[in-house]
Amino acid sequence: MELQYFGGNCIKLTTKEASIVIDDNLEQLGLKSIVKPNDITLHTNSADELEDKAHFAINRPGEYELSNISIIGIPAQLHIDEKGTNKAVIYKIVVGDIRVVVVGHIYPELDEKQLEQIGMMDILVVPVGGNGFTLDSKGAQKLIKDIDPKVVIPTNYADKAVKYPVPVTDLDSVLKELAVEPKEKLAKLKIKNTDQFTEKPSYIVLERQ
Repeated sequence: MELQYFGGNCIKLTTKEASIVIDDNLEQLGLKSIVKPNDITLHTNSADELEDKAHFAINRPGEYELSNISIIGIPAQLHIDEKGTNKAVIYKIVVGDIRVVVVGHIYPELDEKQLEQIGMMDILVVPVGGNGFTLDSKGAQKLIKDIDPKVVIPTNYADKAVKYPVPVTDLDSVLKELAVEPKEKLAKLKIKNTDQFTEKPSYIVLERQ
């Protein structure tokens, strides 16, 4: 399995049998969409329109089995939704024995039911840019503590090439606030099995493709 980062909150997860693209709203951010006709797309905001060009698109909670991949969508509250309605979706993706969770722009107070549905995780993909639109370092830190993953991949931080709807914090400042040093900076994260994970969360920065 491979993970790549494309800016904003867009992550691509690739296996031998499928390609999953999460949160490709890249055109709204001044970048080019990466979705191809055979891709599976996931949207963490249930209001996002589904792409006609994707093979299969998901923007709501539920359980899905596609190309030997288990995808579980868990309802959550959008970070900017003051009414607290479930307009966001957390995705738990299981490939073999590797477990990935992508939280998107959610309110960081997860209840026991949500945490139970998420369960034990190997990799957490979490936005960190803050400024009211998405999680900041404090919100991200709470989720990291609650979910307790083995690998943390930050997304949605300041990048000169990305035109965010609101200014966001740069990654160095976020990592300083979290008091952590990234273990690695990679073009892509390749995962063969869970043996390569450590017990304590390690932070891996994926370079934007």
